[in-house]
Amino acid sequence: MHDLTSPNPSSITTVSDIIGTVIAVQANFYQVSLDQPLMDLNDSPISHLLCTRRTRLKKIGQQIMVGDRVIVEEPDYQDARGAIAQVLPRKTELSRPPVANAEQMLLVFALDEPPLEPWQLSRFLVKAESTDIPCLLCLNKADLLTSTQQKTWQERLEKWGYNPLLISVMTSQGLTELRDCLKEKITILAGPSGVGKSSLINTLIPDVKQRVNQVSGKLQKGRHTTRHVELFELPDGGLLADTPGFNQPHLDCSPSQLIHYFPEARQQLAQGNCQFSDCFHRGEPNCIIDENWERYEHYLTFLEEAIAQKEATQQMADQESTVKVKMKASGQEYYEPKLESKKYRRTSRRQKHQNLQDLYENQSLEELEQFEDDLDF
Repeated sequence: MHDLTSPNPSSITTVSDIIGTVIAVQANFYQVSLDQPLMDLNDSPISHLLCTRRTRLKKIGQQIMVGDRVIVEEPDYQDARGAIAQVLPRKTELSRPPVANAEQMLLVFALDEPPLEPWQLSRFLVKAESTDIPCLLCLNKADLLTSTQQKTWQERLEKWGYNPLLISVMTSQGLTELRDCLKEKITILAGPSGVGKSSLINTLIPDVKQRVNQVSGKLQKGRHTTRHVELFELPDGGLLADTPGFNQPHLDCSPSQLIHYFPEARQQLAQGNCQFSDCFHRGEPNCIIDENWERYEHYLTFLEEAIAQKEATQQMADQESTVKVKMKASGQEYYEPKLESKKYRRTSRRQKHQNLQDLYENQSLEELEQFEDDLDF
């Protein structure tokens, strides 16, 4: 991957070939980090351009996300501005959070303050697995636990199918290994609030000053400090996407796919097939999934949620097929039943003429005269 952090004034791109990576999106403006710097009027390197989007991209509905590789036109050397003319094909794409070309996800949790909750951790892991992007589990605040407690969590999560990296921002434990994992990659940083994500960014990238809020004393939950998705350039190369904090990620996977997001269950599925192709692995006959694993209860709870969500979606689709949204003069929306297809539709003039032609060909003169009287011709 290219190095975005050390501009080389001797390597200058031409105006017709300005390529970079979108590192921030706010309103209708896009901060683009250039692969190769431009030179301004004072022969100083320009490594970033504040860009707008070409109108034609808006017309075709082309969304621009952080992480996008783009081509920039018409650079303004004095104000370091430009216009995005083209978005290059994406390798990966996530809608929540909106990040393109991510190569891995760094899931950060705290071992203490707030205490690590297995259910919440499991939910985040399932969400991360559903993105099909490799996940790196990182447990912060390891200095608050004894070595025995750390080993206990390490062994427990290995049974889940993960090899967590234990770190401490306060003592710098594990940070060297973490930097090696992030080098030359686009990484999505995710996790609940209050686990030290902003402090971790401040440590990994000293030039960045993130807002850090303390953990709520009553709820032992963190307050959100990040408001928008942004890519931060790591000193050793690579980009780190900080995503807006959230306590519970939304599970939008299908019930049939949910089991594949548990590594310990995938190992069992690799050994054979269930008797029924639509098996939900909750006690069906000849199901290959053994119930004797720690997160099986998590799976059953998430499965009920996925089934309920699917049913709600289908119910909403059925409702939308029978009603239509109307707008009052005040601007308030209301629903009105749709008329049944063709039942209340007025017969077209062509159809009427066709019907008359058929009658003239197949009916007697007396019947035709009676029909014309009925039509009030």
